[in-house]
Amino acid sequence: MSRRAIFMDRDGTVCDEVGYVNHVSRSRLLPRSAEAVRLVNDAGLLAVLVTNQSGVARGLFDEALVASVHRQLAGSLAAAGARLDAFYFCPHHPREGQPPYRADCDCRKPRPGMLTRAAREHDIDLDASWMIGDSLVDLEAGAAAGASTVHVLTGYGRGLVELQSQRFKVRATHTAADLLDAVRFILERDGGPGRKS
Repeated sequence: MSRRAIFMDRDGTVCDEVGYVNHVSRSRLLPRSAEAVRLVNDAGLLAVLVTNQSGVARGLFDEALVASVHRQLAGSLAAAGARLDAFYFCPHHPREGQPPYRADCDCRKPRPGMLTRAAREHDIDLDASWMIGDSLVDLEAGAAAGASTVHVLTGYGRGLVELQSQRFKVRATHTAADLLDAVRFILERDGGPGRKS
């Protein structure tokens, strides 16, 4: 039986938005993220991170640095009793860098490739899953994959809502203050680990 997942953007949603994370010291969990991920775990849903990391294509850092950042993130969450079940990142950019990183790929959000790959690898029912993010590309990727979406006001979220809402091609199912409020909304709406109505 297929499982449900909550997909989460990294920078601006789970972690603080600081621009390119070119050193592990620049990656910091937002204050209520560990509690949010722990709620996802406790509800029996998969917690899946999906993040664009075009700094690899741009030559600002390599894939090993991304892996180190994700190990540190996993450790910080584990210390708070939470875990991400899978990490996916897109290292590509359609115009910057050199092949193979300069590529018009299907994994770079707003395209849904990271979500559809996760669905194949973890038997996820995308129609019964959610995407949480602070940017338009997060919402568009979630919608393109068939998932419902929550827009958070952390990271770039508040500025987008207040100043650029006319640019939204996709309207989120819900807008939340942060990741914890987003997860609480999803669990209350869906009634926990069962399928959403």
